[in-house]
Amino acid sequence: MTSSTSAAPLAHLEGVHVELGGRDVLCHVDARVERASLTAIAGPNGAGKSTLLEVIAGTRAPSSGAVRLTTDAVGFVPQRAAVSELLPVTVRDVVTVGAWGRLGAWRRLDAVARDAVDDVLDRLALTDLQRRPFAELSGGQRQRALLAQGLARRADLLLLDEPTTALDADSGRRIRDAVASEIRRGAAVVCVTHDEGIIAGADHVIRLEAGRVVDAVRPAGGPSRSHSS
Repeated sequence: MTSSTSAAPLAHLEGVHVELGGRDVLCHVDARVERASLTAIAGPNGAGKSTLLEVIAGTRAPSSGAVRLTTDAVGFVPQRAAVSELLPVTVRDVVTVGAWGRLGAWRRLDAVARDAVDDVLDRLALTDLQRRPFAELSGGQRQRALLAQGLARRADLLLLDEPTTALDADSGRRIRDAVASEIRRGAAVVCVTHDEGIIAGADHVIRLEAGRVVDAVRPAGGPSRSHSS
């Protein structure tokens, strides 16, 4: 990234509108995502939170409005596993895909990339599971493996959809710690969540209702990432 763009937001949304099946899912949403920050997207089920994340990720085109990214290094971790249970892949295979994305090509991993995979497996307590078939994992274990894949990407912009849903307390803590670590290294994290710990520690909270932004504020007291929520 050149110095002229270093101060620009990693993502800038202007008037983003999404219509699906004749229904307005997002209504003229404006948002900025800054470097080294955590943006929480909150709101009730059906508010359009996941759709907003998909628009930022580029997996869903808006019906109108503009989305501008200043980086190509984007990691997107959806709520549901995008890995077919029919594929004979291990946990390590799934995580390694993230490192391949960082290299920009399907190639043999170098030592740095292998170390990055080992690091995220350890951080999310997956080392002992790394040779297990992904299809045999529980829902919470799969979610941790997919997050590890996103972390191995070492993206500038990391997009997470409900990363702590249905996880036990220890897994939730590990994920919040991992998110904090990514922000400390300079990444921007955008997280769809109902987790009050993540919301309270966010730099910016976008609250949606029926596809509209009803509140976009920095929580009182500001973020606190020096310890787990």
